[in-house]
Amino acid sequence: MIEVDSNKNAWSQVSQDHYVAFKKSLLDGSHRFNKYIQNELGDLSGKKIIHLQCNTGADTILLARMGASATGVDLVPDNIHYAKKLAEDLNITNIDFIESDIMKFMDCHNEKYDVVFVSEGAIGWLPDLKKWGETIRHLLKDDGFFYVFDSHPFFLAMDEQKLSNNVMEVKYPYFGKEPDVEDSIGGYASEPKHGVKAYFWMYTVSDLINSLASAGLHIEQFNEFKENFFDAGGLHNIGDGLFNYDYNTDKFPMSFSIKATVYDK
Repeated sequence: MIEVDSNKNAWSQVSQDHYVAFKKSLLDGSHRFNKYIQNELGDLSGKKIIHLQCNTGADTILLARMGASATGVDLVPDNIHYAKKLAEDLNITNIDFIESDIMKFMDCHNEKYDVVFVSEGAIGWLPDLKKWGETIRHLLKDDGFFYVFDSHPFFLAMDEQKLSNNVMEVKYPYFGKEPDVEDSIGGYASEPKHGVKAYFWMYTVSDLINSLASAGLHIEQFNEFKENFFDAGGLHNIGDGLFNYDYNTDKFPMSFSIKATVYDK
């Protein structure tokens, strides 16, 4: 798929920068899960967990540090190269990484896991959430659970520059099916790299719920949070890995989490 191949190339441009940035933040302890992920994941000791769209493996390392046997999967060969290097540098041994397109992963990987994990900025890079849901179910043990924490589509639909001025205006169609195309990539753990084409697909709440339900998963919880996990412009760092606008005490959600288990008929 042309768009996925283009994203693969785009993300490879920031792989080394991400490795450098995350190595520093993992060593000094500043990179950690936000309070919602930490609380909702629970005890992972002894669990076998797979992290989809792991980038250069920083969050996979956090999962391994929580006592899990962790495997990260990512589309980009350079991401996997630097993820393995990062784990080696930090002497993390209960960890592995696999290079694969998530849209094709269940065709070549049949291992089962106690936990399937997705977090922070991953979902919109996938063109087919139905296939995503089927892949999650394929990887999940019957008594395991799936967990995701990501951007709320309400927030993604808004003009981020106007939000910083307390103006809520839709810029990206909530029900749009054509991907938004950017000519740069990165910016949260590296300087943005230009001269690429990065494709991002909007998703709706119903897309999320239905993709999991149709794959045979039961939604245990769907939580919405007013905080964001990165500064999209004009947000303030409020600690615990979270950001918010000063005015957003109760106005709208910027992130969400879902925990799901296998549906028992």
